[in-house]
Amino acid sequence: MKKRSALAELSFKLIFYLINFFIVIGEWTQKIPLLIFFFFANFFKKIFLWTKGALIFHSPKINLPKKKPLPKLKFKGFKIRKKLRFLSRLIPKQLTYFLFGSIFTLFVFFIYQSYVFVNNLPSPYNIGKINYPLTTHILDRNGKLLYEVYREQNRTPIKLTDLPEYVTQATVAIEDKDFYRHNGVSVFSGILRAMKENILKKDFQGGSTITQQLVKTALLSPEKTIERKIKEIILAIWAERIYSKKQILEMYLNQVPYGGSSYGIEEASRTYFGKRAQDLTLEEAAFLAGLPQAPSIYSPYVNPDLALKRRNEVLEKMFKQGYINENSKIKGQNSKLEIVPLNTSIRAPHFVFYVKSQLENKYGIREVEEGGLQVTTTLDIELQEEAEKILKEELDKVKNLNVNNGAILVTRPSTGEILAMVGSADYFAAPSGAFNDTIALRQPGSSIKPIMYSLALSKNYTAATVIDDSPTVFSVPGSESYRPVNYDGRFHGKIPLRIALANSFNIPAVKVLSTVGVSDFVDHAKKMGITTWGDSSRFGLSLTLGGGEVKMVDMATAFGVLANKGYRVNLESFTSVKKNNEPIYSITGNGGTKILDEGVAYIMSDILSDNFARQWAFGTRSSLEISGYKVAVKTGTTDEKKDNWTIGYTPDFLVATWVGNNDNQPMNPYLSSGITGAAPIWNRVMTYVLKKYNISGNSWYSQPDNVIEKNCYFGRKEYFIKGTENKVSCQSSLFNQSPTPTP
Repeated sequence: MKKRSALAELSFKLIFYLINFFIVIGEWTQKIPLLIFFFFANFFKKIFLWTKGALIFHSPKINLPKKKPLPKLKFKGFKIRKKLRFLSRLIPKQLTYFLFGSIFTLFVFFIYQSYVFVNNLPSPYNIGKINYPLTTHILDRNGKLLYEVYREQNRTPIKLTDLPEYVTQATVAIEDKDFYRHNGVSVFSGILRAMKENILKKDFQGGSTITQQLVKTALLSPEKTIERKIKEIILAIWAERIYSKKQILEMYLNQVPYGGSSYGIEEASRTYFGKRAQDLTLEEAAFLAGLPQAPSIYSPYVNPDLALKRRNEVLEKMFKQGYINENSKIKGQNSKLEIVPLNTSIRAPHFVFYVKSQLENKYGIREVEEGGLQVTTTLDIELQEEAEKILKEELDKVKNLNVNNGAILVTRPSTGEILAMVGSADYFAAPSGAFNDTIALRQPGSSIKPIMYSLALSKNYTAATVIDDSPTVFSVPGSESYRPVNYDGRFHGKIPLRIALANSFNIPAVKVLSTVGVSDFVDHAKKMGITTWGDSSRFGLSLTLGGGEVKMVDMATAFGVLANKGYRVNLESFTSVKKNNEPIYSITGNGGTKILDEGVAYIMSDILSDNFARQWAFGTRSSLEISGYKVAVKTGTTDEKKDNWTIGYTPDFLVATWVGNNDNQPMNPYLSSGITGAAPIWNRVMTYVLKKYNISGNSWYSQPDNVIEKNCYFGRKEYFIKGTENKVSCQSSLFNQSPTPTP
């Protein structure tokens, strides 16, 4: 207690002394302006008297009228003092002194901190001399090297005078149209626009000029903070006082990254076009000018369509700003973007650039490209290369069906880890091999039905609920009536939900969606992981047949909810990131977010793994069966045969496959879901995965406590969520009719 009392007494003394300090400072702060005034007043009085004496000494004698000497200026007689006296009547003198002292101290502290802030800034004289990049290593889950990001900084300096004029014009047009009119910072077109974006969209925007981008790239770190932005502005103004506009533009073109290991316009020109920068055409210069803002996004190897769109945007701005005429603009925009093939050593390229893009979103482009990060990914390179091999072999078998491309995604649902990602048959194949179809928008066909049926089971439907598969016309307000048909052109009568889903009949799916609601289905799919469905009002009943585009990575997340007994776990592409051998990120498994009841997920998985139930559509032995294993699986094929999917899972792994053509050409109508196309690829990959990881054939889900069995049709048992078992009749008389479908 004595120690505590002594400590309290000491604390109060310190507070007392601090308050008195502010009071003393405040008292002097009030006098300082007056003292300064008195000093200058008396100083000018003496100057006046001295000047007067000098004039008298050097001039003819003039009898001037005598004047009374100037009265001495006294502190107490000024109006300021009177005002202070008046204030002192309203506010206690000690409090006044305290406030003045606090303000004065804060003012001095602000001046000092401003001095420290500016004094610690890097010098613009160091542009091009510091901040050389370190290599970032991207590894597979076992430490095997996949890719080195910028082993060396490929930069070849070039003089501005050696470049065609339109090279600099294109850069100025797209990056900083007021470059020649500002002094490093553009208030109206840059800062105010950025402030507007920050306020309205809550998105920190740069609003950077070319000069700001130069100092940011050469001297500063990439984090998006107010402090970094202030430094950027100060250094940009400073740099403009040191260098001419031509020097700044030349340093910019030699400094900024254009993607990959290409730093500077010269290396960028050689990388993308195989020529020197001085030989660039107008269209090529426009393309390169658009890259520095986001090299990964506008990369012609990753997003050729976006790269072309960006080039045309640059040409449009050059025309509007008067650098080129309309004929040159139109000619340039209509020309093809001829890019030389990427020549680099890389494994699992689609996955690597997927990881690189995610790292850039997390840490910034510069940190990824120059920060020397060591990234351990989720990828199993042995599995990846086996999947690449299987895809090429299986596609060769169906070339006669006009199937030229495919994609494979392998994940571990419980953790979301991506074990393999094959974005196309050949990453290096022209013109679109680098396009990653695992993140592309595709129509899912019937592979979306399990998502819809999981909602139905959550709304008191059961696996035994009878659905009438018969001709039905749905009236759609404001448009033509909708009449769905089954893929086989037949009707199958009254069938349970299990049979309808297992055989992927369309009419029952549409009927179920009409009762659960399109809007509810869209919301449910979003919760399960579908990110591409926006406003639900734009969709109709055909959504359950694949009318809404999805990404394979999203479908893997959504099916992962079923595989995880109702829990959503988002996909992960890297498990840890180190910088200077110190960890800065590591994956944390939190078990996911509960989306579905465990019983619903269990029944859905049981239906999708029921080889007996799906034999009407797929036969008794199909590519959907894995010998010795129980696997849940669903196929999907669009009406025009543009997309063909197979997605399946066990408690341990999920495999999604797709085949089609990147130009959206329809495949041959003889393509059969479950027999040709994506299913054989899925079968081979899933078989390899299960054997590679020594998964037991007995690996399956245990029956949840809220699920019960009941004898049902054909003497078979059916699963029900407790409380729903008596909602339907399980009489075998339901199937007294012939199981043969009717036309």
